[in-house]
Amino acid sequence: MIPHTVPQVLRIGPARLTAGLDHCRRLDLPAHRTLHGEPVPRDLDTLIAEVDEVDLRGRGGAAFPFARKLRAVAEASGSRERVVLVNAAEGEPASAKDAMLLIRTPHLVLDGALLAAEALHAKEVVVATAEGEVGEASIAAAVAERRAANIAGASESRISIRVVGLPERFITGEGGALVRGVNGLEAVPPGRKRRASESGVDGLPTLLSNAETFAQLAILAELGAAGYAEVGTEREPGTLLFSVAGSAVVEAPSGTPLIDLLELCEAEIGDGVLVGGYHGAWLSGEVAASAELSREGLRLAGGSLGAGIVVPLGESTCPVGEAARVAAYLAAQSSGQCGPCRLGLPELARTLRALTEGSGSTDSVRRAVRAIERRGACFHPDGTARFVLSALDAFDTDIALHLEHGSCGRPIRGVLPLPEAEEEPEYRLDVDWTRCEGHGLCAHLLPEFVDLDAYGFPSFRAVPAWMAKEARRAVEMCPALALRLARTDGTPTPASPLRLVGSGVT
Repeated sequence: MIPHTVPQVLRIGPARLTAGLDHCRRLDLPAHRTLHGEPVPRDLDTLIAEVDEVDLRGRGGAAFPFARKLRAVAEASGSRERVVLVNAAEGEPASAKDAMLLIRTPHLVLDGALLAAEALHAKEVVVATAEGEVGEASIAAAVAERRAANIAGASESRISIRVVGLPERFITGEGGALVRGVNGLEAVPPGRKRRASESGVDGLPTLLSNAETFAQLAILAELGAAGYAEVGTEREPGTLLFSVAGSAVVEAPSGTPLIDLLELCEAEIGDGVLVGGYHGAWLSGEVAASAELSREGLRLAGGSLGAGIVVPLGESTCPVGEAARVAAYLAAQSSGQCGPCRLGLPELARTLRALTEGSGSTDSVRRAVRAIERRGACFHPDGTARFVLSALDAFDTDIALHLEHGSCGRPIRGVLPLPEAEEEPEYRLDVDWTRCEGHGLCAHLLPEFVDLDAYGFPSFRAVPAWMAKEARRAVEMCPALALRLARTDGTPTPASPLRLVGSGVT
């Protein structure tokens, strides 16, 4: 989410997750209890039966059945202790729904997490969120409110609650990365798939799900399965939270037409709508106009519900350029632990950028996609590939204009939300000719940006921000210590820790 903002809240239909927010900026504990009451604890079998009856799914992107997660933690633990982990890291720049929940109705998230913890006889609830943001302060204050009120029931007095702030990066919200971060390690995917239900926080069986999922669980416990299913579709009952263009959060029943959501937000479809986030897919304007907001409805339209992100593109910006901006951002956000992320994603971003400049081809983009699909250590390459491929399909007319005329005639306005850090300048490689011996290693490491002349000496092209890490590697490995990396705006770059002072690196 774009930092330091409190999302606007809108709704279609009844207020459930957003109840009371018309009148209160933030629901403190007394206001929350007035609206939602005190949750009645369930044993595990009862809770699983209720969750199964409405087919509650995770709201973080994967839509995994929540009842299966509950069973998996119960079966894996045996006599071991258990932990409930709330994923509120929300590294997606276009997402705001989890931040809204933490900022404006944090006790709803805590109620759901404690219901699950009580049913599992867990020792602890951990809420992982972006460090230094308003949501972290709000959820920490909510925990303090419960302690100060001294009205906690037996479950809350037995179950401790801990808030952990993690660096706000796209991959921080990946399950394995989140667990690593909570355990005090770098918040990056572990490389080898490990189920949190078997070994999560402190190596204990851990129930890991998204903040909205736990808020939905609290609403389910409040209304009962029959009451919960009074809105939504028969197969997907209840309401959903949608982040629209990164600035508004809308609660709407499952099955709501996408066009109704956009009209409420006074947003124009234009050239297309991104659904599901930056690991989601583009819908063309024609398809978006008839799409339905549900897992099944968006699947039939060629998209996915994902994390509930909806970004209409409008008609004033270059669609291909917008997609290229996000591809570059996603390449820079990888943990760089495997070839598809370290090498494949920058190559994919370069091929999409070439289309924006009127060179390259869609075939080259598709080849770059095939090089990373289903080969990564986590799902980041696959999600990025899905985003790029859907852009090729949705914006084929614009791509044809770029290839024929070098541009579609529209500027890139930055409609898709990205963190400010994404707007980094380009870098350049400079050479100290008194040292260069023409080894050619730099061209081997950065073939896209280094050319060798007939005598083996290099010339350089500008290096985009997402390739800065690879460029530094070329600098570090130069046998003659002849290279340095500089920013094109003249701002000094920090010296590499692997080089000696005086090596020429700035």
